[in-house]
Amino acid sequence: MSIRPWVIVGPPDSRGLRRVTIGGETAGAVWSRAELRKILGRSGYPENMDLEDRTVVCWHGGDSGTWPDRAWARRSIMLLMMAGLLASTVFSAVIGWPDASGALTFAQRITGVLFVFSGVVQGAAAIVALDYWGKRKARASGALVLLGVLIALTTDSILLSLWLEEREYIHYLLVYAPLWCWSVWALFILVREKSWQGIPQPKTFAAGVVATALLTALSLAYSTMYQPAAAPMHFTLKAEFGKAWKDRSLPFVHVPLTLYMKNTGGVPVYIINDIYTVRGRAPLYSEGEEDLTTEWRKSVEREGRGEGEAELYVDQLRYTTISSGRFSGSGNSLDVGQEYSLERVFQLPSDARYDTVSVEFQISYMRKDRGKLDVDEFRIPHPSWDERDSRYYCQPEICGEQLMYHGRVRHNNNLINVTRKPRYVTAVWSPEGRFISSISSFRFDSSGTGDYREERRELERYGATRSRAGSEISVAELLGSAGI
Repeated sequence: MSIRPWVIVGPPDSRGLRRVTIGGETAGAVWSRAELRKILGRSGYPENMDLEDRTVVCWHGGDSGTWPDRAWARRSIMLLMMAGLLASTVFSAVIGWPDASGALTFAQRITGVLFVFSGVVQGAAAIVALDYWGKRKARASGALVLLGVLIALTTDSILLSLWLEEREYIHYLLVYAPLWCWSVWALFILVREKSWQGIPQPKTFAAGVVATALLTALSLAYSTMYQPAAAPMHFTLKAEFGKAWKDRSLPFVHVPLTLYMKNTGGVPVYIINDIYTVRGRAPLYSEGEEDLTTEWRKSVEREGRGEGEAELYVDQLRYTTISSGRFSGSGNSLDVGQEYSLERVFQLPSDARYDTVSVEFQISYMRKDRGKLDVDEFRIPHPSWDERDSRYYCQPEICGEQLMYHGRVRHNNNLINVTRKPRYVTAVWSPEGRFISSISSFRFDSSGTGDYREERRELERYGATRSRAGSEISVAELLGSAGI
């Protein structure tokens, strides 16, 4: 009979794993008698060998019945760790990929790439969790799992803190709220087991974790706060009257009107709404019997005229809209340095009783580095008087007759999108000067009304504002230029 090498089964470690040595060389580690027989079988021992034979097997720290491993508990923890890390992997990709692939600014793309990369790390941690709650053949498996859990805890904490600012229900809350609880539990388990032990340079690992966290925080702060605020936003608007021309066949003069717009700021914008309105002023002149202050006070009390206007010889005023129209159109964009001009001609009666004609040119716009507007949806005008469109229909005696534009807007930092309800841009236009631009969670197919405080907050968040220009000319000058 050949001499078999001596088999030594070591004492169980803290997890119940027992090391097996055959002939002075480590053959592996086992959780149970069944795994021990598999190792012995690979070394040439018979399947039915007597494990109690002290001439062949030497037991240390317990006999053949000492197997303290609780497999069900260990495997349950492993499965929970893997499930949480895989869910965090997918969610990090959901957050980061839209910014990494479609953000307007470089800083926002970097933030998206960091989230995608963190998802990759968490995916790798989910894989090595099999080893860490297994035989631990890789020394750094515990540290990598710890890193994945720390990333998940940081991400979910950021999401919850952002959600607490508004406290709006969103389906994503059902993802990162449970994940935050899971990450706290997972961190407790890993710290209790001192999972960082076994890595060659623990201080270098800790320094790398801290550096990565700082880089992510700085990139996030730069992309969400500093960079959008640092890029200036300026618009140049002009509205000018040209030389009038008399119509030889009709008692009218044709007055040219030139409108001009240029993006002189440092960021491209979406045009939300625009309007130009030409009005004729028909005053009732007085002899100026009273002082300027008295005339001004009467005008305010009687007509609600602006507090900054006071005229001694002009008493009652009546304004008539002569012409009104669009300039660019809702949903169009204007890049940095891009300009656009438009020439219009309106008609003025030769015997018009107006003393002046004025034009007011207004435009509302939103920064493209703050949000992405669904322009295909937003560009579609919806007449409020169309009864077939029940979503936008409003009785003319209540709303008048106006065009409404409505479209989804997504913030360029996807962290905002997953912690807020969907936001929509709404524009209302009518030739009588109704000019509304808002951003809120209000939808026309939902009940309730808009929240004014929410609208103000969202307009600021998305960098939406207005610009206006105006011009006024006397009718006498226009008729004189036409030779009348």
